[in-house]
Formats: sequence, structure tokens, C-alpha cells
Amino acid sequence: MEPRVWHQHYDPNVPTSLEYPSEPVDYFLRQSTRRYPNNTALIFGGLAPVLGEQHRKMTYRELDALVDRFAAGLQKLGLQKGDRVAVYMPNCPQYVIAYYGILRAGGIVVPCNPLYVPRELEHQLNDSGARFAVVLSLLYPNVRQVRQQTSLQHVIVTNIKEYFPGLLKTLFTLAKEKKGGHRVDISGDANTVWLQDFLADAPASPQAVEIAPDDTAVLMYTGGTTGVPKGAQLTHFNVVANALQSSAWLIGKSNGDNPEVNLTALPLTHSYAMTVCMNLSLFGGHAMVLIPNPRDFDHLLTAINKHRPTIFPGVPTLYNAINNHPDVRAGKYDIKSINICISGAAPLPAEVQEEFQRITGGTLVEGYGLSETSPVTHANPVGSGGRIGTIGLPLPDTDVKIVDPLTEEDELGPGQAGVLCIHGPQVMKGYWGMPTETANALRTHADGKTWLHTGDIAEMTEDGYFRIVDRKKDMILAAGGFNVYPRDIEERLYEHPKVLEAAAIGVPVGGTDQRAKVFVVLKPGETATEEEIIEWCRQGLAKYKVPRYVEFRDELPKSMVGKILRRQLMEEEANKQQVAA
Repeated sequence: MEPRVWHQHYDPNVPTSLEYPSEPVDYFLRQSTRRYPNNTALIFGGLAPVLGEQHRKMTYRELDALVDRFAAGLQKLGLQKGDRVAVYMPNCPQYVIAYYGILRAGGIVVPCNPLYVPRELEHQLNDSGARFAVVLSLLYPNVRQVRQQTSLQHVIVTNIKEYFPGLLKTLFTLAKEKKGGHRVDISGDANTVWLQDFLADAPASPQAVEIAPDDTAVLMYTGGTTGVPKGAQLTHFNVVANALQSSAWLIGKSNGDNPEVNLTALPLTHSYAMTVCMNLSLFGGHAMVLIPNPRDFDHLLTAINKHRPTIFPGVPTLYNAINNHPDVRAGKYDIKSINICISGAAPLPAEVQEEFQRITGGTLVEGYGLSETSPVTHANPVGSGGRIGTIGLPLPDTDVKIVDPLTEEDELGPGQAGVLCIHGPQVMKGYWGMPTETANALRTHADGKTWLHTGDIAEMTEDGYFRIVDRKKDMILAAGGFNVYPRDIEERLYEHPKVLEAAAIGVPVGGTDQRAKVFVVLKPGETATEEEIIEWCRQGLAKYKVPRYVEFRDELPKSMVGKILRRQLMEEEANKQQVAA
């Protein structure tokens, strides 16, 4: 790649370009198994009453053998190359086994958000045309409800406890299944099998499948917060490239010769965790600590205290919650093993970043990516720490330009806000079954390159750092022709000592003469008035950015990864407008 202005800020030893082997994703698990057969690959368990943290470790040799058997089992059921397989479960060893097993068998992984209700699940199954599904027993009733309206032919059901250590498995059965009614009976359902029976009946090794770098590996569905969810076709080359790019970036602050331990609290059904937690770890022979529920802070903090993770990919709301957790403030947990954290999925407030670095002693930097880019495209250097308030620099082999937000054609210069466009080896090959949407997102420019138009408004400094201003669709159209970006207001609100979380939107929704409305969650025990919040904004923002309305809430709507959903707040406001009309 030709030199770019941002290359000057790369950490020493981080290359500006990489070599990408023409190998399928599962090859790298095989490679790590050969190199580190007895290294811990997965750590999984939970909190048991009285006994505390109970966990089980799985080595690379054990994991690779289970992946082989899972792949062979799918082939025995009739899976053909290119068949889609839905994976519908939270973080657990079964997810990792299924993901790599599907790819090794020649299938395409379709991650399904475990928070999906039957209607959402039905849409994704039908859109992808999935013939197979691997599902957690607790979620199986949702599959059963919609199965007849989909193309599903075979369903593999697994219980969350299957890879618990023995005592915890027994306690879970007694406490959860018998008292909570979580047992699932699949005996009357055709072509439905328990995972352990499926594995026991499968050959030890799968048949080899010829996989090209451009073959689709994953249909990663966008969150649907800006419209109908679309399946981004991530190829084996895309996924491999982004894992290697992300790994190269961490050289700037490595753990030396010691294996990294990756705290995997983000859901693996999300592209960010897929790459920066799972693939980055398994490509490098590191250990993953699997956390099924990131909102279970007792489990999360106990896992940090016990397993000493060095890498902790997360989102701002997760870091913010740890900052404000009373047990963390009281020093009950030792969280100083954390060395590197890359925050994604939402803007990282400076106050959250600075406080988390203070209490851990580690480096927390903001990054950026999209489902369409596997997902990482930018990150701040982890060695130097980069610049607070920016998404940092494009990763190796990633080219970026900013174009006029109206035409999306003319390239803009430093300091000018416009639509962020990306070209690189991690960019998807298109949306599944959506040629028009693909053509709108992937456009060939005069330079002959195909660029992804992200829909995000960004700007670049003279020396190559990037800042996300906001999403184009979330921009507030204020009186006087001013464009107000919600992030500017939210950053100011996070500076308030009483504010825990905040979000800003424009009202009336859909109007061309809007005023800002903010939704505020206060820290426990704090009180504030609307006038106090507005005055705080008035002291730190231009007059046209100051919110007109304030609504206090106990919590804000969030996605599975903890991203605050402005779009849902806008929908609620739009419904109020309709009722008032």
C-alpha cells in the first residue's frame, strides 16, 4: 500500500501492510492446535452458590477434535458446501465449536442474536435460507414456534451446562432446571437432536472441502437499528484479513512471550467479538474467558479477578458500568491484569476512558468498524494510546477517504466533515440477496477502487487521525440551517458528575426544524432537574446545540453489545407524536 499520512503515527513494529494467506478461517485453529496443543483455548463456567467461581478449561487439542467431529456430523446430515447454518446461543464453548465446525464442513455461519424474539428470528432464517440451526435449549421454543415457516431441516439443541465443570453442572441442574422449568423435550420433534448425541454419532473427521478465499464464510446481519437487517457477506479472506490486521495492531502493546487471555464478554454473534475476541485469540493460540451474560457483573468481575485477562474488548457502557460499580470502587476485585482494551460499537466518552485507565492501569483506546467490514477499520495505537476523542487510524492495508455528504462523490480535505468511505481487504463482497443495497453501499470511484460508503459522518485531522462526528441519519436539523450531531451533546452530558448515561435525538422526529431532546440516566443516589441539565449544556455548547427537552430515565434501550439505541428512542418519540396528533 502507498504511504499515507496516518502511517507516521503507527506504533513501532506495527506494519503498514501485511501478507494474507489464501487459507480458510478454520485453518488457523488447526495451525494453533499444531503449535500449542496443550494451551488453554477456552475457559468457561460461572458462579456457584457458596463455592464461588467454578470453571472448566478446554485445550486447543480438545477444541479442534470437537470441531472436526461437529463438521463431520453436519456432513453426515447432508450439509453441502455453501449451506447456511444458524447459530442461536450466547457465549459458550458450543458456539465456538459450531462456528469453526460449520466453516470446516464448507458451510456458511449465520449468527443469530440470542435476544431475538421469534418474529426477528423467523426473518433471519428465511432471509438466509438456513437449512440447519444450532440452538441453546433455553431458546429452542422460539425455533419451534417459527420452524414450519422457514427452510430449516435439521436442528441441533445444546444445554448451556454441557461444558460446565462437574459440580457446577450438577448444581445448575438442581437450581435452574428443576426449579426454573428450563428442561426442554425434543423427543417428538423430527430431525432434532441433542448436541452430545449428534457428536457421538458423528465420524471423528470430516471430508475435506475445497474453499476459495472469496467464498462466503459468514452472513453477519446488521443490527437493524437503521432499517431492515441485511446480511453482510463476509468472505473467508475478509475474516482472515481482519483477524490478522487486529492482531498486528496489538503488537504495539503486547504481553511479551506470554499467552494473552481475552475476556470475551461481548456476544460472539456480533462481528466485533467474532474478530477481536474469538478469531484473534484462536489464531494466536491465546485463551478466551467466555462470559455468557455481560450484565452479570458478579460473574464478570470475579472472572477478571480469577483468570487475569490481559485483553478486554468492550463497549463504552460496559467500561462505564465497571467504573461505577461499588465493589470495584471499594477494591473488592483486582482488575489490574487488564493491559489492552479496544472500545467499539459506540462513541467512547473521554471521561469513561480516562477513569477506566486510572483504575486498571491498562490502555483503553477507541476503535471503529462495521458489520460490513468484518468489522474493524480504525483504532487508536495501543502503544502510544493515540488521541482521546478520535477513532484513531486506519488499520494496515486500509484506505480511507471522506466525501461530500450531499453528493457522496467529491473528496473533502482535512477538517471537513463528510461521509466516511473505506477500501480494504476486510470489506464485504455485498449484502446477501440485496443487489440494490449492495450497489448503494459499494461504489467504484474514479480511481478504479471499490469503496464502502458507511453512512457515518467523519472528519480527518491534517496528520491523519479520524473522528466520527455522527451517523448521517441521526443528525439533528436545527433551526437556522445548523446541523447538530448528537455526539457533541452527549459528550457534554457525560462530563456532568451526576450523569451515568445519556442520549440525544432531534424532535419532532422527521421534522426539518428540530430541537434537541436528551434522555438522561443519573448515577445511583443522584438527583437533578431539567433546568440543571440544560444549564450545564448551555455552559459548554453553542446555543443552537443546547437541548430544549430533558427526560430522565432509569435505563436506556441497548443492543446486545450494550450500544445505546438512539433509533429506538426516536421511534418512541414518533409514536408519541402520532398519538398527540
